[in-house]
Amino acid sequence: MNTDRNGPTSPQEDLLLVVRSLSVSYRTPTGPLRAVHDVNIDLSPGQTLALIGESGSGKTTTAHAIAGLLPPAGRIDAGQVLFGRHDLTSLPDRQLRALRGRHIGVVPQDPGVALNPIRRVGAQVAEVLRIHQLAHRHDAAVRAVALLDQAGVPDAEHRARQYPHELSGGLRQRVLIAIALAAGPRLLIADEPTSALDVTVQRRILDHLQHLASTTGTAILLVTHDLAVAAERADRVAVMTAGRIVEAGPAREILTRPCHPYTRELLSSAPSLLTPPRSLPHAAPPPPTGPAAVPLLTVERLTKYFPGGAAGGGPAVDGVALTIQPGETLALVGESGSGKTTTARMIVRLLPASSGRISLHGQDVTTARGAALRALRRRVQLVYQNPYASLDPRNTIAQVISEPLRAYRIGTRATRRTRVEELLDRVALPAALLDRKPAELSGGQRQRVAIARALALEPELIVCDEPVSALDVSVQAQVLDLLARVQDETGVAYLFISHDLAVVSQLAHRVAVMQAGRIVETGPTGAVFTRPRHDHTRDLLAAVPGASTALRGTKGPHTRDKP
Repeated sequence: MNTDRNGPTSPQEDLLLVVRSLSVSYRTPTGPLRAVHDVNIDLSPGQTLALIGESGSGKTTTAHAIAGLLPPAGRIDAGQVLFGRHDLTSLPDRQLRALRGRHIGVVPQDPGVALNPIRRVGAQVAEVLRIHQLAHRHDAAVRAVALLDQAGVPDAEHRARQYPHELSGGLRQRVLIAIALAAGPRLLIADEPTSALDVTVQRRILDHLQHLASTTGTAILLVTHDLAVAAERADRVAVMTAGRIVEAGPAREILTRPCHPYTRELLSSAPSLLTPPRSLPHAAPPPPTGPAAVPLLTVERLTKYFPGGAAGGGPAVDGVALTIQPGETLALVGESGSGKTTTARMIVRLLPASSGRISLHGQDVTTARGAALRALRRRVQLVYQNPYASLDPRNTIAQVISEPLRAYRIGTRATRRTRVEELLDRVALPAALLDRKPAELSGGQRQRVAIARALALEPELIVCDEPVSALDVSVQAQVLDLLARVQDETGVAYLFISHDLAVVSQLAHRVAVMQAGRIVETGPTGAVFTRPRHDHTRDLLAAVPGASTALRGTKGPHTRDKP
């Protein structure tokens, strides 16, 4: 297919999807807000097009407009969306629903909202096959298990009988991928399909999608903020900002020789295992000395069993031990479902431990209750993995951020408002958002609000559960710099949970690697990433897109390691 820097120029008869002059707006109390301006996209069978850009640039709105999934407040103002012989913008709802799911698969961005919480996940996968009359009830159930396995769900037969709340965020995302691929669609629209997945599962899923594209001719529109994934997996790239495509062409050409200043800015912001951190100046704090010195956080033999248990009856977390010093960042990494989030929820006392001990400054808080638990939660805050579910949709952004201040009766209404404005500025959001509701913000903007809320009480420890997985690389860089700057200024410590090893390399002093509920390797970030001792750590590093050279003796870039 012929391309140029201003967009695709292919003959229309060779294309599966043709988008011409697409413009989309949303109704707001102050009038229409244009979100997408004059977008053109061409996509051939078997081709992968990556749509990249910062949060709020219009990527998801474009994808939703193509699939006919705009919310009630959104509307297509102009343009055409041609899928084969159908113009999807003028197709009746019944015909559009018949195409969607059968010939057009969609992987939505948020698994917490997209899955039915009261139905088992296997039944939700099988439903696609039954609705489109591709299998009867029993056959659909059997095929659903196979589809879950293909999507990277371990022990798929057991997981098929579980409900969404029993799965980790990464496992829920894999269920959505299985649903989208169930009917063998000709076009797959994937909105951040691997943002919640660890690198090993990400590689398996992307290999599977690439195999589909090459063997069945499935075309893939991949919405992503992961430039390494776009570089490795996409045939073509289109770069969006402010609702417009500013640069498009072959992926290798765009991502190695960008012409537009915005593309160059995105690339310079992308984290990498092979480049030094941008603005993370201080080394890890030395451990306390003397007989009375204790770490900020000590976790000993922490174990968690869930009713019903995981497959095989083993614990979800099995004898975890770790320490965090004041002012230190410890990263907890591992595959989805390895126990990272369960460990974090026990540390902040949102889950009771089955056994083990959690100490803060040497004080046992494992079973703290009442006033002691309230005091603990002022000193230890949590940034959740899912910004769509963690913010109260009924409250304004100002109310969301000020809620901890109100709960602990800190300041007056006026001083709280001033504090909220300062926090919003710290996370690179405009004050104009204060009176909006979470539904009016993009996923990345919502996560920045969640980080601002966690900073409100100036805690000693912040547990960050995938805090930047929903953010594009430019905002991700701002947030990482923000977290480092706050740590330098206040001495706050972080337990940083992430599947993105490139992000971890930018922020963490030390790394603990989890597998199947156990910590298998711990050490300074540079040492672990350049001289891994455990096979699982080596597998994780080998799966990082574009980072295989990190295992061939590359010097560690980590200025934050303990000297």
